[in-house]
Amino acid sequence: MNDRTTTKHRGRVLVVEDEAYVRDSLVEILRARRFEASPAGSAAEALDHLGQAPVDVVLSDLRMPGADGLELVRRMQTSAPDVPVVILTGHGNVASAVACLKAGASDYILKPAEPEALEVALERALEGRALRREVRYLRSTVEDETEKALGESGAWRRVEAMIEAAAPTDSGVLLTGESGTGKELLARRLHALSGRATGPFVKVNCAAVPLEMWESEFFGHRHGSFPGATEDREGRFHLADRGTLLLDEVAAMPAAGQAKLLHVIQDGEFERLGDAQATRVDVRVVASTNSDIEAEVKDGRFRADLFYLLNVVRIEVPPLRERRDDIPLLARHFADRVAGRLGRAAPELAPATLDRLVAYRWPGNVRELGNVIERAMILDPAHGLDDLDLAASAGLAALPAEGAPMAERELNLREALNKLESELLKEAHRRAGGVRKEAARLLGIDPRNLSYYMRKHDLDAGTIEE
Repeated sequence: MNDRTTTKHRGRVLVVEDEAYVRDSLVEILRARRFEASPAGSAAEALDHLGQAPVDVVLSDLRMPGADGLELVRRMQTSAPDVPVVILTGHGNVASAVACLKAGASDYILKPAEPEALEVALERALEGRALRREVRYLRSTVEDETEKALGESGAWRRVEAMIEAAAPTDSGVLLTGESGTGKELLARRLHALSGRATGPFVKVNCAAVPLEMWESEFFGHRHGSFPGATEDREGRFHLADRGTLLLDEVAAMPAAGQAKLLHVIQDGEFERLGDAQATRVDVRVVASTNSDIEAEVKDGRFRADLFYLLNVVRIEVPPLRERRDDIPLLARHFADRVAGRLGRAAPELAPATLDRLVAYRWPGNVRELGNVIERAMILDPAHGLDDLDLAASAGLAALPAEGAPMAERELNLREALNKLESELLKEAHRRAGGVRKEAARLLGIDPRNLSYYMRKHDLDAGTIEE
């Protein structure tokens, strides 16, 4: 995000206080400390506000006419359970504090509260909310364990040096390279080394989001904002607030989404479907792609201004065949990891086995190496890793041999890769008998991504059959 966003936004606070003087003073104090504070004179007014505009935390007086702060906490457990409440009171005792905390309040402060104490309580409430959002997000998107970003080769050390240099900044980073090279792992390392490491890391696969769900997926929606919206939903940008958002396969993003993405990165705000006002966020955006994104820009399929915003720091992630020195290290790592999962001792990697691994071209890169090791250890445990099946990758025959004469090779890298990609798609479709899920499995990609690649090469089932 830009500097204006990262230096000003700390969180949206709704101040609920029936005494106007106290309410205005609290709002002024919080705004001076870079919170976005809004006033409400009663619990009813607060609940109405929560139904209309985004709020990160509520600061409420305990004793108020009508519904008091305790009742507000109880009602919010139904209407806005994700929004923490800090109770502020001048009539504190142990019983009332316990009642508020048991009802769901995140903190309890006595009046008159020092501005520093308010600041600490609100920051603690915001951090707790961010942690709960991240846990919920991770539980809803549980993925298989992925390999560590290991490597000792010169090519890999150069990549790590760029990651370490870019991490402390909030500049846009674009990770490019073939599928399976470890771009997501590098994005996670970038996040872990940044000042946002305690915040959430959120990933979204741009190629897998249906066009009709794009806005809801990225920005969220309110209950009832469109048919089928049966509950409130927080979009990926809100989930990543104060953290990092990885836009995987960003080149596949539809044109309509690109303009909205440009706006939120530049201005740090978006409009959630059904909200009456904009939501502000503080998010670092990292993008990745295995496509030729410059060609997409040149052909008008990807906005040039968005490309320049994302491409401040460009990191080319090398394929495994360009970092062969790392293959033995990675192979041993995968063998140890799979052995741990299977509850058995890790097999030895004989010199001849390592020679075969190093000599292979690895069209599926690090991901394919991990799959080969795991397959051998599961299907042929008696032989360990002595008899690896390196011919299982779809389309291997389409790759020219290492020793093929130069005249037999395609020297235009972009055209060669596009041709190979198209042939692999056709071959996988034929082997799968037209079953797309099986074709995606053969290719080692998410089934939801297959449609993107088919469109990219103007392929459909009828064209392939012909």
